Amino acid sequence: MARDKYHYAARIALEKEKWVVTNDPLELSFKQADFEIDLAAERLIAAERGLEKIAVEIKSFLSKSAISEFHTALGQYLNYHEALQNLQPDRKLFLAVPSDAYNTFFQLPFTQDSLKKYQIPLIVYNPKTEVIELWKP
Repeated sequence: MARDKYHYAARIALEKEKWVVTNDPLELSFKQADFEIDLAAERLIAAERGLEKIAVEIKSFLSKSAISEFHTALGQYLNYHEALQNLQPDRKLFLAVPSDAYNTFFQLPFTQDSLKKYQIPLIVYNPKTEVIELWKP
């Protein structure tokens, strides 16, 4: 599996926030289709609430065509979301994007409308400092 350039930066950023990576990648089979979501992680949120579980598809947005990368990311997100809803409904799927892409391409009206329409939760990470700058559930 080819990893996005910033895969490890995003993983480290999650670990800094006390997430425990349980799968790298999270492999799923659903209706005769095989999927590999970049990461699965969990953390204890409170003794009475138990574990919070997430899956994260990490994107770098480094190509010349951000819209092309967005098409790919959106398609992956929708497919992975469908599989997770059926196989691991307690796990929430996020799309992780670098802060540079979030501050530019992800502010465009088209991108904002798509995120809203498809209800895409984001993790915005800084690949240089390896920290999460924003959660947009």
